[in-house]
Amino acid sequence: MITEVEVYFAKGCGRCARFDTSGCATQLWAEGLAALRRLCLEGGLMETVKWGQPCYMANGRNVVILGALKTDFRLSFFNPALMRDPKGVLERAGPNTRHAGMMRFTESAQVAAMAPVIRAYLDEARAYAQAGILPQRETADLELPDDLMDMLDADPELAEAFHALTAGRQRSYVISMSSAKRPETRVARIVKLRGHILNGKGATER
Repeated sequence: MITEVEVYFAKGCGRCARFDTSGCATQLWAEGLAALRRLCLEGGLMETVKWGQPCYMANGRNVVILGALKTDFRLSFFNPALMRDPKGVLERAGPNTRHAGMMRFTESAQVAAMAPVIRAYLDEARAYAQAGILPQRETADLELPDDLMDMLDADPELAEAFHALTAGRQRSYVISMSSAKRPETRVARIVKLRGHILNGKGATER
């Protein structure tokens, strides 16, 4: 997985065999991703890399993250429960996602056409981060660690697969992450087990 943001735009995220090939989704949507990047930077957000993807922050908090699939590319908001979405442009990342927090694009030109709306939404999300505002934690049978919630927000495919797991399998990943003291170790464990989640398996299953 990459650690430098420029590599993402030039070669991809490094999470699959299509890295640094013409078949990489980042290359299919290079123009649109670059346009989203400009809007984020123009909006005063700090650029970094998390989970192999460009992540944009304010006040030390994650605000949005970019992603690309073969079928589309996305701008995903962290803490989507806060977003008002007056234009109705936000989508749920998957059927089991609680809140709509993703802008999905199927043509690079859509970014320029939606630029005023994207800027307004980025401004709103940045303001929440700068003020330290977080959504109220929702009551759930299984409380997910913040590190895991951030990873699911950043990776719609992973989020959909995780929420489709049985409660027992979900709990196995929570236990696996919670037993690690360092944030880096917790994140590394889920990254290593990403394939398990996508295949519907628990953390200890083979």
